[in-house]
Amino acid sequence: VQLQASGGGLVQAGGSLRLACVASGSTFSSSIMSWFHQAPGKEREFVAGISRGSGRTDYADSVKGRFTISRDNAKNTLYPQMNSLKPEDTAIYYCAADPSISWYSTGSYSPAEYDYWGQGTLVTVSS
Repeated sequence: VQLQASGGGLVQAGGSLRLACVASGSTFSSSIMSWFHQAPGKEREFVAGISRGSGRTDYADSVKGRFTISRDNAKNTLYPQMNSLKPEDTAIYYCAADPSISWYSTGSYSPAEYDYWGQGTLVTVSS
């Protein structure tokens, strides 16, 4: 599966952005989907994950209550709605897919567990 992320940009602190990740191929609906981010000089970190059937979601503590992950399996698209953005949210955001037989798992926090990655989209939050 190929993943194409978009929607990044420059936003002021307190603002909102909605990213999108469009998947080609037939494995999107059978994959756990997650967002990671990577700030300059730092390791790639888990942000949010969603199960195959959208029944379960998981978030990093740093974004709980501010970000919402969702997916539309009919459109092969993954979204995070990011609200109340902070300067520390500045990073390149990547979508990732982990084909899985589990219907309820929300995915690993380890980037090594994911088979497919999008190219990343830059989010910059100014103070």
